[in-house]
Amino acid sequence: MHPRTMQTLGVIIIGVSLFLVVAFFSFLAIQRVRAELTPGGFALGVFLIFLVFSPLLIAGLYLWRRGAVEAQEAEVAEKQRRLLGMIQARGKVALSDIALELRATRDQVRAWIYDLVHMGLFSGYINWSEGLLYSAEAAALRDAGKCPNCGGALELAGKGVIRCPYCGTEIFLAQ
Repeated sequence: MHPRTMQTLGVIIIGVSLFLVVAFFSFLAIQRVRAELTPGGFALGVFLIFLVFSPLLIAGLYLWRRGAVEAQEAEVAEKQRRLLGMIQARGKVALSDIALELRATRDQVRAWIYDLVHMGLFSGYINWSEGLLYSAEAAALRDAGKCPNCGGALELAGKGVIRCPYCGTEIFLAQ
């Protein structure tokens, strides 16, 4: 189910359950005021209303919240797809351009890049000081053994990440 549909369905269920709770409670209150219902009967009626409609209300709240979370996850995935498309299409992209086009902070862009590397979807390198991201073939980077920016020897910095200790350029290798 689409996240927005899930949210809408959750809101509808919440609205219907609240309407029914108010309607049944009003009915009980009217019957109590007319003295056609004992205090015990009124209390039992309120308890039954709660027992019957609380699961419906909880289900509506769950769908609404889950839809919001899934919509946010889908938005991040879409931005990662767009980021990958920009890198592949241009070959060299400024981080500032990425941040502006995706309406994101530099830290968000950095996190998305690392996510793409860990998923094995991106290989290339980035010079954080210059703010430039380069798409490159992983095999060419592995074989070179030197920093594409300054020519210095490279060090392993993490899973799929190699760092130049001299200029700080990070090279991302797809797994």
